[in-house]
Amino acid sequence: MNENVEIVFVLQGLNDSLANRQIYFALTLMSYLFTISVNLTLILTVCVDKALHQPMYIFMCNLCFTGICGASSFYLKLLLDLLADAHVITYPGCLMQIFFIYAYVFCQLTSLTVMAYDRYLAICQPLHYWALMTVQKVALLLLLTWCLSLLETAVGLVLIARLPICSHHMTRIFCTSWEVVKLSCSDTIANNLYGVMIMFLHLVQIVVILVSYTHLIRTAARSQTDRRKFAQTCLPHLVSLLVFSASLLFEMLYSRYGSGSMPPLQNGLAAEFLVVPPIVNPIIYGMNLQQIRTRIRLQFTFKRS
Repeated sequence: MNENVEIVFVLQGLNDSLANRQIYFALTLMSYLFTISVNLTLILTVCVDKALHQPMYIFMCNLCFTGICGASSFYLKLLLDLLADAHVITYPGCLMQIFFIYAYVFCQLTSLTVMAYDRYLAICQPLHYWALMTVQKVALLLLLTWCLSLLETAVGLVLIARLPICSHHMTRIFCTSWEVVKLSCSDTIANNLYGVMIMFLHLVQIVVILVSYTHLIRTAARSQTDRRKFAQTCLPHLVSLLVFSASLLFEMLYSRYGSGSMPPLQNGLAAEFLVVPPIVNPIIYGMNLQQIRTRIRLQFTFKRS
């Protein structure tokens, strides 16, 4: 690690003219501000209204907060690079960006699992829901979500930090663990094994979500009330899961098997998991959940009055 501290990586994904980079800066800034505003609007709506202090909305706020963290870890560095002549990042800065990006990824996946469990209890066991989903249980699930995600990220970061770096050029516009591992000139078996273990752990989480939805669909099919509840509260969660999983899959495939023939397209697809879910999640929840939609409409109506 001490030998790598002075290393500066060159990010080669922004090799474009100044005029184009200024256009990209304006579009990136608007996208970032929009991401922050929609997520903060939803979070503040839930915080201000005591009627929304329920497990489902609290977990939803946690999802939006992780979205802000993930988007900020990508957008802030990109905005600086778009205005700079040299597109570089120090080794400690790269590790810090990796930490926040992967903490966001793991926290999103675990949060979606917790939300699936919450919906399972609400629809499949409605009579026992409040006995099972107490305030203490909600706090414990949130604590476990963050502790598990940060632990996964920290262990991965330690395994990366021990590797000697032999090249300073990255083809991406942001740092990822795989990009840094590819620049190493030593044995990376431990990193590969840990990656497989993490992948298996989160595949188990996806299986848990799918099993939960199997029970949810069976229960929802019994009555119109359950079908309405499923459509209002479970469909946004399902869309969030599909959007995030598809975005993450694009990043994994392009980082490992991308040919490098179309760098702008590859960089765009690689960053999709940091751009699309943080925008989509608050929008679909705000549009589909009637209580959230009503509160936001009332807030804007009150401000205009």
